[in-house]
Amino acid sequence: MINNRIGTFRLYPFERLGQMLDGIRPPAGLREINMGIGEPQHPAPPIVREVLDRNAELWGKYPPMLGTPEFRKAAADWLGRRFDLPDGMIDPGRHIVPVSGTREALFMVGLAAIPEMKNGKRPVVLIPDPFYQVYVGAGVFAGAEPYYLPCTADTGYLPDFATVPDEILERTALAFLCSPANPQGSAADAGYLKNLIRLARRHDFVLALDECYCELYYTPAPVAGGLQACAEMGGDMANVLTFHSLSKRSSVPGLRSGFVAGAADLTDAFWRVRLYGGAAPPLAILAASTALWNDDTYAAQNRALYARKYDIAEAVLGDRLGFYRPDGGFYLWLDVGDGEAAAKRLWAEAAIRVQPGAFFAHDHPDGTNVGHRYIRVALVHDLATIEEALHRMNQVL
Repeated sequence: MINNRIGTFRLYPFERLGQMLDGIRPPAGLREINMGIGEPQHPAPPIVREVLDRNAELWGKYPPMLGTPEFRKAAADWLGRRFDLPDGMIDPGRHIVPVSGTREALFMVGLAAIPEMKNGKRPVVLIPDPFYQVYVGAGVFAGAEPYYLPCTADTGYLPDFATVPDEILERTALAFLCSPANPQGSAADAGYLKNLIRLARRHDFVLALDECYCELYYTPAPVAGGLQACAEMGGDMANVLTFHSLSKRSSVPGLRSGFVAGAADLTDAFWRVRLYGGAAPPLAILAASTALWNDDTYAAQNRALYARKYDIAEAVLGDRLGFYRPDGGFYLWLDVGDGEAAAKRLWAEAAIRVQPGAFFAHDHPDGTNVGHRYIRVALVHDLATIEEALHRMNQVL
C-alpha cells in the first residue's frame, strides 16, 4: 500500500522530457546541447574549493539543524545589504534557518504551514501557473487543494491575486510566488509585494516567496524582495517567509545550500518540521556558504555574464518567437505554437534539448494549458555555446 496522493502527480518535467524524446535520435556528428535544465554552468568561485579543503575535518561531524552562527550572520548581513533592511530587523538566531537547497525547503514549508482544516474546510494552496513543480507537491502532500493562477502576457506573467474568490481565500493556508519568475522572468515590484502581504495577513495565510533568482536581475534597480516590502511597511514580517539559494547567485547548484528567512513564529515551525524530515547542511558546506554570502563581487560578475547572453539572444532571435528580455532569471520563454512539437523537432533536427512549457503548467479539465504554446530555454552555457544553439534553433523554428 502506498500513499494514493502519489498517483495524482504526473512525472517530473525532466523525466517526462526524457520519455518524450526516447527513441528520437539527433543528427550524427552534431554536438548535443542541453538547454532543458536550469543548471548553472559558470565556473564556481575559487573560494569554494579553498574553504572546503581547509575544513575537511568537519566532514566527520554531524551538523546542527540551525547551522552555525557564522552562516546565519552572513545570511542576515546579505539580506540587509541586498534589500536595504534596517539594522536589527533580521535576528540571525531567530529569523534564519539554513537548508540543503531551496527545493527541499519549498516542499517542507507545506508541512509547516498547512493545517488539517482552514475555517472548517479543506485548506487551499495558491500556485502561479506555470510553476515550479515542488509547489504542487508541497500543497498536495500536506492535504491542501491546489488553486492555480494563470500567469500570461495579459497578467504581466505574474499571478493576479485580486482575482481569487473570497471563498478560496478563506480556505487558503499557503501561497507561493517566484520572483523573478521561473520560467517567464517577470519580477514583482514593491507595490505588488506589499499588496500581497496585506492579503496574506487579512486572510491569515503563509506567503512563501521563492527568491532564488533575485540576484539575476536586468532592471535599472535590483528587483524587490519580500523582506524589503516588509521593511517599507514598518518592519513586521508576519505571514512572510522568503527562500534564498546559492545555486544561481554563486553558480554552485551541487553545493545544495540556501536558507529560509522571515517571521520568527514561521521559522520556528519550519525548523521543528525539519528536525524530523530535513537534512542539515554539512559543516564544511556551511563554511563555504558563509564565504559565498559574504562575496558580492562574484554575484555581480555572474549577473553581467547572463546579461550578455540576453544580448546574444536578442541579436539572434530579434522579434521572432515572441522574444523579450525578462526582468530576471536565465530563461527564454518562447512562443512556438506547440511546445512539445517544437521540443521534438529541436532534438531531432538540431540536437538541442529544451523543455515544453506545458510540462510546467497545469492541465485544466477543459483541456487548456497556459504553457502549451511555449518552450523554456535555459541560458546556462558559455557564450559561444549559447550563440551556436540559438542559431540552430532559429534554423529549425
